[in-house]
Amino acid sequence: MNTATSSTVSTVPAPFAPPLPDALHRACVAAKAAADNQGRDILVLDMRPCTPLFDYFVLATGSSRRQIHAIAEETDAALRAEGDTRLGIEGYEASKWVVQDYGDVVAHVFDPDTRDYYKLEELWADAPRVDWERELD
Repeated sequence: MNTATSSTVSTVPAPFAPPLPDALHRACVAAKAAADNQGRDILVLDMRPCTPLFDYFVLATGSSRRQIHAIAEETDAALRAEGDTRLGIEGYEASKWVVQDYGDVVAHVFDPDTRDYYKLEELWADAPRVDWERELD
């Protein structure tokens, strides 16, 4: 005869992660990280009216490979500090256009020629521009 024994195990709930700040706030934090690292022509575009794939684009221009790397790395550090996790990164080695995917926020850092070539702000001209500095105040 097989008897089941029951043991009482006290389970303490695992600590849960605090809620992630909303996408608008995180996009503005990414823009500030770019500005703090001498990024130029920084824009935050509200993509919600244009596509269901993501909520915000952050666009910035760096003047050199080193600066593009610094902007990308500091953007990631700032968003990690907000509790976000980067889902992917492309273009880091070539450093002409680094794109970081955070799900609902996508951060782009271009060199001047590549930004001028792709003109994402013109491609997505219907996307409202966000005054990210005011949003952070």
